[in-house]
Amino acid sequence: MSERSERTMATAALRAMARQELRDLWWGGRGLPLMLGYTVLLSVTSYLVAANKALNFLEQREAVSLTLQLAVAVAALLVLLAAADAISGERERGTLEPLLLTPAPRSALVAGKAIAAMSLWLVGYLLALPYVAYLARGTQVTTKALVSGAVVGLLVAGFLCGLGLTVSALARSNRIASATSLFVLLAAFVPTQLPSAAQHGTFGEALLRADPVTAGLHYLSELVVAGHGPTRDVDWLIGPLALAALTGLSAALVSTRLQLLSGARS
Repeated sequence: MSERSERTMATAALRAMARQELRDLWWGGRGLPLMLGYTVLLSVTSYLVAANKALNFLEQREAVSLTLQLAVAVAALLVLLAAADAISGERERGTLEPLLLTPAPRSALVAGKAIAAMSLWLVGYLLALPYVAYLARGTQVTTKALVSGAVVGLLVAGFLCGLGLTVSALARSNRIASATSLFVLLAAFVPTQLPSAAQHGTFGEALLRADPVTAGLHYLSELVVAGHGPTRDVDWLIGPLALAALTGLSAALVSTRLQLLSGARS
């Protein structure tokens, strides 16, 4: 078989797996209920910040930043929950073995699940756009907030997706996968609880930069609230970018060992 034919078959398998995973998530899974809860949370938050009639220009920017950060962080968290269930959930339900027996490459299986998980972030961010745009009216930061939110959100969601898929492939059960993923996420937030003086020190700032979620949200805050240019604090995105690539690579490597891992768990 030629290399071109193999690529064509791999692409077809990826499309088929992605369609199946998206269908399972949105029509027979948790996609719609999760989006409903996410929309309610956004609505309540937006109402609370918009109800304050005494907002001045800076406070309005802070309201925009708060809503944008909430939208990015919560939508990315939904990606983590879906990714953590992706493989360990199949194993628990006894449906992983039939999937592994299909002729589709293991990489197509994992990539299809990654696409489905990332669709939660995409839909969540699209739902957040009207809220952020409404709160940002008159501040001249609307475009900057929405574009930067999309960039940061993709990096954070990509990191959490790769993390969730890696843990899901290695965990014995869905409960362990979800608990481990959330523990890693919470552990990354520990530096934010340090005293302010420690956070502004060299070591403390390095810890904050190492956490993709904290670093990404800090970048958004500096851009929207402080009014910095897009490139001034771009070094804060090095951590999210590097870890998104690292966890994505780890998920890809684990996908090549799914058959072995499945056999070890049985």
